[in-house]
Amino acid sequence: MDFEFKDKYDIDDLLEVTRILRSENGCVWDREQDHKSIRMNVLEEAYEVMEAIDSDDPAMLKEELGDLLFQTVFHCQIEAERNRFEFTDICDDVAKKMIYRHPHVFSDVKVNNSDEVLKNWDQLKKQSKHQQTVADTLESVPDILPALMKAQKVYKRAANAGAEFNGTAVLFKSFREKLSELELLISDKKDDDAESKIGEILFLCCILSQFVKKNSEKALTFEINKVIMRFRELERNAESAGKSIEDYLGKDDEKLASFITRPDNGN
Repeated sequence: MDFEFKDKYDIDDLLEVTRILRSENGCVWDREQDHKSIRMNVLEEAYEVMEAIDSDDPAMLKEELGDLLFQTVFHCQIEAERNRFEFTDICDDVAKKMIYRHPHVFSDVKVNNSDEVLKNWDQLKKQSKHQQTVADTLESVPDILPALMKAQKVYKRAANAGAEFNGTAVLFKSFREKLSELELLISDKKDDDAESKIGEILFLCCILSQFVKKNSEKALTFEINKVIMRFRELERNAESAGKSIEDYLGKDDEKLASFITRPDNGN
């Protein structure tokens, strides 16, 4: 194998490493992969990048960004082997896209704040993707996104098109009504209707999160992690006392609900 080992590698070296891995004398596993077989790797690496950002860990972030970049390079190598496009074509496309969507930087368009920047971005994106209607823009939100993230994106695009709530009063009223309806549906064992109602409530939560400028997907992720930490702490305490989690929580629904939803300070 004709490969130059170095103390420091650059993007051209990464492209060559990937080409070698996919070559006849490379790695049998890498050679067997195609877009579909490794499609979930992109999502997994993206989530690990997010975890590094949330952890404020620069060393971890550098590593995970590298892993995410490798996924891009690997997919590009598959296409290069098919003579359809190469890594340089992707760089060209994204550079042109950024220039086109930032006319206030690369042209003479004037903006007063970041809100106007986002509105321009959305309009230019709609034009470049030939989206004629609001429904077109909503349907273009990828199905593979986590449901809460997709819901928030769908509402944001609808709001940008003019379908935006002016306040939270009606939303909270609707939220309380939906909860009451859900309680009746569950009581009547109408499971399919209850599932639909849960979807309505979750979508309302996503809309409400917009008013406090928070991300519903991130909020739920943090809450899940807090619950896991609470159970870890409870499990340690129960083990020290020679008891089980059921001894503490399993016979009292109110205590269990309070434990799961308690604030960070434990009150």
